[in-house]
Amino acid sequence: MKKILTGNFAAAYGATAARVNVVAAYPITPQTTIVEILSEIVADGKLKADFVKVESEHSALAACIGAQAAGARTFTATSAQGLALMHELIHWTARARLPIVLTNVNRAMAPGWSIWADATDSIAQRDTGWMQVYCENNQEVFDTVIMSYMIGENEDVLLPTLINLDAFFLSHTSQIVDVYDEKTIDGFLPKYNPSIKLDVNKPTSFGALTSPEHYFEFSYKIQNAHERAKDVIREVGEKFAKTFGKEYGLVEEYRCDDAEEILVTYGTIAGTTKDAIDRLRDRGNKVGALKIRYFRPFPEEEVREVLSKAKKVAVIDRALSFGHEGPFFSEVKASLYGTGSNVDMYGFIVGLGGRDVSIADIEKIYNHMKENKPENLIWIGVKK
Repeated sequence: MKKILTGNFAAAYGATAARVNVVAAYPITPQTTIVEILSEIVADGKLKADFVKVESEHSALAACIGAQAAGARTFTATSAQGLALMHELIHWTARARLPIVLTNVNRAMAPGWSIWADATDSIAQRDTGWMQVYCENNQEVFDTVIMSYMIGENEDVLLPTLINLDAFFLSHTSQIVDVYDEKTIDGFLPKYNPSIKLDVNKPTSFGALTSPEHYFEFSYKIQNAHERAKDVIREVGEKFAKTFGKEYGLVEEYRCDDAEEILVTYGTIAGTTKDAIDRLRDRGNKVGALKIRYFRPFPEEEVREVLSKAKKVAVIDRALSFGHEGPFFSEVKASLYGTGSNVDMYGFIVGLGGRDVSIADIEKIYNHMKENKPENLIWIGVKK
């Protein structure tokens, strides 16, 4: 069935399709309608779940942690300052190996106070152990929620997932979304039944004091889980394509086969970039785009394979690692290190605080890359 859904509704419908058992809810603009629609879905009996209203974002994730540890499939959502307030428990969730799914509506961090798109809020959580996905459109939001449960709950992974969608560009913008029938989704995503959980009949210690004798190994195992997750993400993507006809992986290539220059993007800017690529191709330019879906685990192998064939690569960041450069740019550069490739690298910062990024801006990025020497920090659209 095709529905006209905002990105927030797509996230809520995705959680419903995944038949989550517990929804923890606390409002924050521009995420609020995600938990609002879920409250209505639960109240109407369309989803048999406990809807838990809490007093803060910290408490929302705490509620999910307790429920997930007891064997429930859980979901929550937040944005910007709310995600920052969860930070302590973001670490806790990953180290406890709880496959919670959290939808974050990317919003700029305050001050100055902003409610518009900026990926700095999620980038600040990069080292917590969570898997991170960045969505281009509302269909991808809906599909990624479903797939994230299958990936995270895999016994070889057991990691939480942060699904990111740009504020307003997706969260409050309506698009056509294929909402699959419940029977097919149930056949794709099995019920959550973890082998290890809180059980009064089988007393077990969770999250206890850990000495240096064992803590190091816990971290080692989380890293190994991220490495294994890459294969699981690929496998789930292939299964999803066979079941629903839509393909997803760690990355997505666009007109890269013969490309001499490649623009690397993520989130909604990826869609704008594809339109720009088509225009540039019409003018005879051999240019392509690489959309990075998963920031964690970072798809180093795919990035190397695609970009090492190019002459020039521009990475377009809607986030900034202050004192350094764009975070995706750093990761892409590191992936190419040691490959022997002679790719010229360009790092661009765009759209901070929700400033629009147009096709003309993408063309400006391309022209700058064509005409100038490599640079690590190039600002596009800033008022100097």
